[in-house]
Amino acid sequence: MVIGIDLGATKIAGGLFDIDGNLTITESILLNNATGNEVGILITGLIDKLLKSGSEQGLTVKGIGVCVPGISNQHLGTVWAPNIPGWESYRLHEEISQMMEDNSVAVVIDSDRSCSLLGEVWKGCAQGSSNAIFLAIGSGIGAGILANGTIVTGAGGIAGAVGWLGLNQPYFTKYDSCGNFEYYASGIGLVRYTRELMADDTAQESILWQKSLENITAEDVFEAYDQGDSIAGQVIENAIVYWGIAVANLTSIFNPEIIIFGGGVFGPATKFLNEIKEEAKKWAQPISIGEVDLQKSSLGGNAGMIGAGYLAIKELSGN
Repeated sequence: MVIGIDLGATKIAGGLFDIDGNLTITESILLNNATGNEVGILITGLIDKLLKSGSEQGLTVKGIGVCVPGISNQHLGTVWAPNIPGWESYRLHEEISQMMEDNSVAVVIDSDRSCSLLGEVWKGCAQGSSNAIFLAIGSGIGAGILANGTIVTGAGGIAGAVGWLGLNQPYFTKYDSCGNFEYYASGIGLVRYTRELMADDTAQESILWQKSLENITAEDVFEAYDQGDSIAGQVIENAIVYWGIAVANLTSIFNPEIIIFGGGVFGPATKFLNEIKEEAKKWAQPISIGEVDLQKSSLGGNAGMIGAGYLAIKELSGN
């Protein structure tokens, strides 16, 4: 058996899998604004609970995979998670390894974007694919990349940080913290651009004025778009262009068989996949864009946990 752990924005989810991917036990725990070492304690506590539950059923755990919302530097054994204070260079691998009574248990950690892609390869819509991309679009934007059967992580585990793609010019300092792509086309980006448009033209009619600027959400923008709102229309149409150019660039570079859209924005933005593909066709290498399939994640919020389990299995098998 292996354990898959998914560290999310508000909770930690964990599951016990057999080598065929059958999920036998699941547990979860809320973060409750925990920071630093408090989060590490919650993770090891959840692992311990899963180990005990498995032991009670006569199951032996041989590997642990962990999905983290940020960067896992596997050379240094550290994790950077921007939304968790105190996790600028957190030694999570060491903490988990030290809690294990059996030091032969393999422990491996990777980013949420890579784990989500592995979940889709193992049990989702990328089964059988050797070249695939998981484009995670939620509060931020990242991409898990599978090239010729291998997850691309880069020198420091940063590969796939596509929120920093430059898709327009000129450069503005407002892109410093998240990048040009993420600034406009993430969930937070949709809200950000909506507020900018409303602040620049306070006379423009919009049902979004029913809310104060600080209370507008991405869900509000999508709902307003469906009602024909002009500001929401500008925001979503701009995002479709950004998503399309990003798909074109990723397709031209990696020539994937499939690009999977996940995260909270897809979701409601899934209905725009055809428009995104048409936009991408304008910009992409023409043969490769004809070969790629765009799909919504089939695993939803479980993709990271399932992928973390598969990450552990791959580590055990040496792949």
